[in-house]
Amino acid sequence: MAVTPVSAVRGVAGTAIDRASTVLRERMPPLTALPLPEAIDRRLLRQRWPSGELATPPAGSGLRPVLGDAGAPVVGNTLTQMRFGVQYGLERFERYGPVSWTGAFGRRIVTLTGADATQVALVNKDKAFSQEGWRFFIDRFFHRGLMLLDFDEHRMHRRIMQEAFTRDRLAGYVASMGPTLREGIASWPRSPRLYWALKQLTLDVATRVFMDMRSDDEAREINRAFVACVRAGTALVRFPVPGGRWRAGLEGRKVLERYFAENLPAKRAGDGDDLFSALCHARTPDGERFTDTDVINHMVFLMMAAHDTTTITSTAAAYYLAKHPEWQERVREESLALGDDHPDTAALDGLTSLELVIKEALRLVAPVPSLSRTAVKDTEVLGHYIPEGSLVGVAPSVNHFDPSCWSDPHTFDPERFAEHRREDKSHRFAWMPFGGGAHKCIGLHFGMFETKALLHELVRSHRITVPRDYRVRWDYVSLPVPVDGLPVHLQPV
Repeated sequence: MAVTPVSAVRGVAGTAIDRASTVLRERMPPLTALPLPEAIDRRLLRQRWPSGELATPPAGSGLRPVLGDAGAPVVGNTLTQMRFGVQYGLERFERYGPVSWTGAFGRRIVTLTGADATQVALVNKDKAFSQEGWRFFIDRFFHRGLMLLDFDEHRMHRRIMQEAFTRDRLAGYVASMGPTLREGIASWPRSPRLYWALKQLTLDVATRVFMDMRSDDEAREINRAFVACVRAGTALVRFPVPGGRWRAGLEGRKVLERYFAENLPAKRAGDGDDLFSALCHARTPDGERFTDTDVINHMVFLMMAAHDTTTITSTAAAYYLAKHPEWQERVREESLALGDDHPDTAALDGLTSLELVIKEALRLVAPVPSLSRTAVKDTEVLGHYIPEGSLVGVAPSVNHFDPSCWSDPHTFDPERFAEHRREDKSHRFAWMPFGGGAHKCIGLHFGMFETKALLHELVRSHRITVPRDYRVRWDYVSLPVPVDGLPVHLQPV
């Protein structure tokens, strides 16, 4: 076990913590100045539980223990974390530093916060961290999806899957999604709950692009099954209780497995250009290919990954465009310049202002706010002892607000990603909405193309507005979702 000298990390971590603490104090007004419900929220967020050590470091190791707290009896810090999301993470960072532990989901979970701690886990030089952490949360619903595989097996599956995400394949996917996006947005009411409208639209795109399946009763059943599987992963009651999210997720998984198994022979025999067909025919130069079971598992996982993250990102970007009309007009001008044709990948690459907005939205609202790992042997992070078997959570959403990497991190400022600034280059893991290391999202280019194509269609046809005093609140029960669905008004351009 490699040991990093404590003196080498204390200065870096301490500086980051001090800066984060300053930001938090500036953002949090005195409790007496807040309306009652918000004052209660602040008190809940600042609730202090008795702290203690995760485990005693080996004698003579020179390592420090990981400090943290178990939270409230029975539920731990689970509900607080779900309610406050990033704000909760920043509070923990201020209180305990970049390595801490918390009680949640009936477990003690080590949390790694900040770019340096993140790098240790995601680069994983000593292979001390496995994807077993994800399996704890979602294996029953996304069994053997790419994100849940480890080491050599993961590399082999990723190598095969890469054949479904070549530039030519991406161009085909983009071409097929254009009409679905335009028709879907044209059918929206003038004052939709934007998150739910976008969720249905991205599900329609996923069923069309990934499965060549038109929207009908069967597609709606498939969509409901995916939603049930996603929500089940963070269920507090992790048993198939009638009416519970866990049971709904298990039933949803059965629906998905049955659908893909019934349609797989035709995809194997055909020459379609959808993702399902691509996975059936993907083959490396060495002849490696997926079994039928592999294809089913990967399709279930990719459908979830493709539509949920795009929904969250496009919702957040649309919200910030509504709050910052000067950026909305700048983005619209670029989109209108493309004309009426559905944009191809080259045209989407040219929407530079929109890409800046999307990157900033990904920073402010990371669609996957936490990445799960398990320590497969005793190890250390920034001089802290982490014993074998520890469940570990990496917090990219908190990294996105680290003042040691970002100027005025709570401000919407897309120009921070422009070439003359590139604050995202301040650290390899300062900005990581697609994860990092060997498990970096294989579909990140597809996701950017889809989000661009969607927002392009929206801004070229509508002006997005929200009331001047409106502020969105994100619910972190599973992935970030606006509590009220984000009501907006769409004015035809």
